[in-house]
Amino acid sequence: MLVSEEVYSTLLSDHSEIVLNDDAVKHVSLVLRMKKGQLLHLFDGSNRLFTAEIIRLDKKKVFVRVDAGCVEDRESPLHLHLGQVISRGERMELTIQKSVELGVNVLTPLFSERCSIKLSEERLEKKNQQWRKIAIAACEQCGRNVIPEIRAAMSLSDWCQQQDDSLKLTLDPQAKKQMNTLPLSVDKIRLLIGSEGGLSADEIDMTFNNGFEGIRMGPRIFRTETAAIAAITAITAITALQLQFGDLGRGKNDQAWYRDGSYFIDKYKKR
Repeated sequence: MLVSEEVYSTLLSDHSEIVLNDDAVKHVSLVLRMKKGQLLHLFDGSNRLFTAEIIRLDKKKVFVRVDAGCVEDRESPLHLHLGQVISRGERMELTIQKSVELGVNVLTPLFSERCSIKLSEERLEKKNQQWRKIAIAACEQCGRNVIPEIRAAMSLSDWCQQQDDSLKLTLDPQAKKQMNTLPLSVDKIRLLIGSEGGLSADEIDMTFNNGFEGIRMGPRIFRTETAAIAAITAITAITALQLQFGDLGRGKNDQAWYRDGSYFIDKYKKR
């Protein structure tokens, strides 16, 4: 029997019977409308995939029998940390969703001088929980079984001052370097994307003083006057980085993963 759905759940272990958590119950019962006896894949963010059978369900609970899990590594060889200045509502959610689908490993929401979002600590915590749920849902849709880390929001300056061994990049339409001129040996990148208003002159200087390198996407300028375009800019930049250094266009062991409407296939044969 083909296993057509992937659902996130906590507390997974080999050869066990569990009750799915509340979010998983809603997804299985209300969204997927699955029935007793159907199979699904469960993942808990540990890079393992578990096949499970629904043995009982009602409106509030779903009981499943879990088989042995196996490592199913679908992560890109490129470790990508996205620093995204917070934009309003659905625009930020779109950026998170598509970033997860494109293989971002860590996403840190940022406050900048021109960021128009002002949130209390309590509301910010709720936003972070909401963004994490969006990341989990994106994993369920695209087949990732490692959940990207959504970090607590911080100031742009604090984020830029963090030190690690990543190549630090920020989009700059005036930069001399293009994406395809970067060294091929890169496996860790920090990518900074501004808000719809862009970064101030002082912030741009600050990024360069902290080791960030400006790059441009090509001959055309990606302007950020609107939040929608800012989101598209982030998505386009991540796609270009994955094509250059990651797994887009070439899978591990010459495999490429696609959706055929119900389950994953590789480039040459059905799993």
